Amino acid sequence: MNKTERGSIAENLALAHLQAAGLVLVARNYKTPGRGGGEVDLIMQSNDAERTLVFVEVRQRASNSHGGAAASVSAAKQRRIIFAARYYLLRLPKTPPCRFDVVSVEGGLDSEPQLTWIQGAFEAPSF
Repeated sequence: MNKTERGSIAENLALAHLQAAGLVLVARNYKTPGRGGGEVDLIMQSNDAERTLVFVEVRQRASNSHGGAAASVSAAKQRRIIFAARYYLLRLPKTPPCRFDVVSVEGGLDSEPQLTWIQGAFEAPSF
């Protein structure tokens, strides 16, 4: 299984977990046009009164060595996600409350994958 296939499986697991928690899928693999932009793995909406828009980065690692999947969301990766989120929000008539979550998927090759959902994993300055 290659990296793209493992990433797709991890995204499917994350999506199912978030939907089971009541979030609704808005977009998947949202990319900004052109080179050097960003991508958001999942854009979800909460079903609470605020209807928070949740930008989700899904990270998969076979093991938790080197800090694990969640630790691999570097500052540079966060900037690209924030860039894509801002671009997405420009097309909306009104900006809803937003947050940035990370779903990490550890293992899964020889055992059941361990999924961790980190709500509010990072913030965007002046967002």
